[in-house]
Amino acid sequence: MSDAQLLEESSEKPEKSGESADLANKSIIKAAALLYELGNHPQGASVTELARHTGLSRPTAFRLLLSLEQTSFVERLGTKYRLGWKVVHLGRLADPNSGLVNRIGPLLKALANKMHEAIGYGVLYGETALDLITEELPESRLFNFSHGFAYVGRDFPLHASAMGKLVLAELPDSRVKQLLPETLPKLTRFTLTSRRALLAALQQVREQGYAVVDDELEESHYALAVAVRNPAGRMIGTVAVTGPGQRIKQRTENELAEPLLKAAEEIGALLTRDN
Repeated sequence: MSDAQLLEESSEKPEKSGESADLANKSIIKAAALLYELGNHPQGASVTELARHTGLSRPTAFRLLLSLEQTSFVERLGTKYRLGWKVVHLGRLADPNSGLVNRIGPLLKALANKMHEAIGYGVLYGETALDLITEELPESRLFNFSHGFAYVGRDFPLHASAMGKLVLAELPDSRVKQLLPETLPKLTRFTLTSRRALLAALQQVREQGYAVVDDELEESHYALAVAVRNPAGRMIGTVAVTGPGQRIKQRTENELAEPLLKAAEEIGALLTRDN
C-alpha cells in the first residue's frame, strides 16, 4: 500500500463506535488523565497520589510522568509533580474564553470593588460542565487577599458549590437523580450528602433566584451565585461572590444577591450585543 493510500485510510472515520475505541492510543488517554488530575493539585502531587486518583498503577504513572517531564508538559519538584510550562503555553493559545474575560473583566472588577469581595465568573458548557474562568479581587485595603479560595481552572463538585447548585437547579429533579448518587461526597461537616436534601435545596434555588454554599465546600468558605442568561432565557454562565463566611455574612443574602443579579443582566446584555 502506498503512502498516499495509508494517509487516506487513516483519515477515514470509523463507522462503528467500537472501532473508534480500538484505534485509540491508551497510553495517550492515560497521560491525559494524569495531566487533568495534576490540574487539581497546583502545589504538586506525588506519583502515589496521582496513581491513586487516576486508577493507574504506580509504575505506569511513573513512566508516563517521566515522558511528560521530558517534553515539559510536567515538571518535577523533589518528589512531587505539577503541570509544566508547555501546558500553560498551549492553554493560552487555545483558550476560547480569553476574549470573554477581556469583555466582562471591567464589569467584574467594578463589582468586586463595590462589594469588597472576590467576584468570579463561570461558563456553562452543555448540561453540567462548568468552568470558572476568571476571578476579580477588590482593590480595597480592607480586603484580605490571603483568603485562600482559588478555584479558577479547577474542578469543584456541583452539589457543594454555589455555581454548581445553579447548574443543577436548571435541570428537572428526575435528571438530577440520574446524574447524582443517593449519597454525595462529604467535603466538610456541613456538606449536603443526601440527594433528597440537595433536591430540596435546589427547589429553594429556583424560587429565590440564587444559590448559596456556607462551609459546604471548605470550612469558613461562603459563596452566593446567580445565573447569567441569554435572550432566550437559557443559562450561559454564573456570577458569584466569595469570601470568608465570618466577614461576608455581615450582609444579608438579599444585599449580596441584588448587585449580582444586576451584574448578571448587564453581562447577558453585553454578550448578546457583542455577538
